[in-house]
Amino acid sequence: MASAEQKKSYAVVKQFKGLNTKANRTAIQEEEFAWLENAMPVGYANLRITPTYSNVGNVTFANVVSNYFSVNVGLNDYLLAFQQDGRLQAVNLQTNSLINVAAVGTFTGDGATNVSQWQNTNTLIADSNKGLYSWDGTNLVSIGSVGIIGITNPGSGYVTAPSVKISAPNQTGGQQAYATASITANAVSAIILTNAGSGYTSSPTVTLSGGGGSNATAVAQIITFATGTMSVLVTNGGAGYTNAANTVVTITGGGGANAAGTAIVSGNIVTQVIMTNVGDHYSNSANLSVTITGGGATTNATANGVITSNAIVGVATFSGRTWVAQGRVVSYSSAISFTDFSTVSAGQIVLTDSTLHGNIQQLLSANNFLYVFGDDSINVFSNLQVQTNGTTVFTNTNVSASVGSKRPYAIFPYFRSVLFMNDYGVYALVGSTTSKLSDQLDGIVPNIDFTKPITAGQVLLNNILCSAFNFYYTGGQGVSSSNRYLQAVFFEKKWFLTSADNALSYVTSAPVGGKINLYGTNGNSCVQLYSNAGANVSSYVQTALMPMGDPIRTKQALKLGVEATLTNNATMLVTVDSESGSSPTYTLTDYVYWVNNFGTTIPWINNSLATVAWNGSAGYVLYKNDAQQYGKYLGMTVQSNSAAFVINGFEFEHELRVRF
Repeated sequence: MASAEQKKSYAVVKQFKGLNTKANRTAIQEEEFAWLENAMPVGYANLRITPTYSNVGNVTFANVVSNYFSVNVGLNDYLLAFQQDGRLQAVNLQTNSLINVAAVGTFTGDGATNVSQWQNTNTLIADSNKGLYSWDGTNLVSIGSVGIIGITNPGSGYVTAPSVKISAPNQTGGQQAYATASITANAVSAIILTNAGSGYTSSPTVTLSGGGGSNATAVAQIITFATGTMSVLVTNGGAGYTNAANTVVTITGGGGANAAGTAIVSGNIVTQVIMTNVGDHYSNSANLSVTITGGGATTNATANGVITSNAIVGVATFSGRTWVAQGRVVSYSSAISFTDFSTVSAGQIVLTDSTLHGNIQQLLSANNFLYVFGDDSINVFSNLQVQTNGTTVFTNTNVSASVGSKRPYAIFPYFRSVLFMNDYGVYALVGSTTSKLSDQLDGIVPNIDFTKPITAGQVLLNNILCSAFNFYYTGGQGVSSSNRYLQAVFFEKKWFLTSADNALSYVTSAPVGGKINLYGTNGNSCVQLYSNAGANVSSYVQTALMPMGDPIRTKQALKLGVEATLTNNATMLVTVDSESGSSPTYTLTDYVYWVNNFGTTIPWINNSLATVAWNGSAGYVLYKNDAQQYGKYLGMTVQSNSAAFVINGFEFEHELRVRF
């Protein structure tokens, strides 16, 4: 007769792969996990409890954060916290000090801001409604640059071209605009911008002097990218204009205010209208009216008002230019200046491809390409060149006609690829090929609330560069059944979850001190993730349900074991699970208890009358306990609120019972 010992069977799991929610717990591989929260499967027998977060200095933001970015200006790395009341504050990560960059109401505060970097000298800020700005660590300046300059009077008697003086920018830190004039038949025939400048919040004055002539005058229009502004498109130049100075442009309706324009007359017709004030808050094209009267015309010119209604959805720096996306249009700055969108090498491209459904969603510069993301498409710009006439050309190639993203803050470079999250998963773009990375998260994605921010970044964790996606989860699994923010972390084809702060609404990564860190905020806080290994963190590890080599035979669990390496004490709550339920919860701890002959624990009290716990030694520990459970499949759920320990393996002792 076989002994009882011979009936016992054993299983040990030490090869750790990542999370897999795509399949049922009985169908995933034995090395995978049905849930893995705040535990990183670094490698063989190395499942590390992740550190929790720590506060960044004493930083508390003045208002609720609506967007969160990291930038580098000079020798300093900053976190930029755009806030719901329109202010901007920055955290200097070298000193952990808080800086007020922009006052209440400066920005829209709607959560649709975009940020990019020009070298390490300027941060580019694209506000959804108020346009484009730059920040040099001291001055916040509107990109507002000089656009078109129109000649209102060509003057006479010019022997040489007069000099052109454009008034200074309105804002401190702005760049002066410059232009040159040319003459024909002793009159000024053209004024050409050589530098469009920046920091102009209203149209500058243009003064022409010298050259031996007189009376030449001109007006200038600025470019702001702000919504609610307008321009005028001449649809019919009219006829018989003999007195340009008496030509009147009248703008009414449109729901806005302050727009004003000057008609430019050449060859007795109106050739264009220069906006001396682009106005604000225009929103209704249906009742916007532009009339052109006076000037001695025999036939009045006609024109339409054009409202800037598409908000900036992306800003990037690529190939020595600034690129700005609005609607289906991408504007690019000149080869002269990152703020110059007017001179000859600047321009625009309208994406007419049918692969772009709707409008552009985001721009990203990486890997020598400019990526243009649509909801379900991706284009790349490359091979930028300046032609002999000064204009710019580049190639525009569609690399994905079916996969894209409308989550602009969940698109970022990772090694030589671009990772992005959309409403049905996480993808990698490598070269011209997109591939899905998140099959193992398929059970989680339907429980993500996409009405809340989706943000992402990189982080060095356990000396491994990981990518992390932050989202609001409503599925009720893991360390808490409440709805909360989770981070899905990816590395080496493995996924796991973290949840240091359940309200961590925004994350962004920043390379500080040679290490890529991940920072976050829960509204007003400023924290660094994975930086505090000493504080307790709630972890939840749920293994696969394993057939133990025989899926049709019932097993009776006898004992369980958890191998761990400790730096301090750790307590675990463990259940043995089957396809039909879970065992009672077993408390495993390395505390040493003193028990009398009656089985009663004897407390030890110190001089402060506090109960003293006796810890077991640090290092390797085998937690073990008797177990009760039956099933065709067996697994384990391990919960803990302890810090900085490593799970090295899961052990099962069981007996085989009846088949079927």
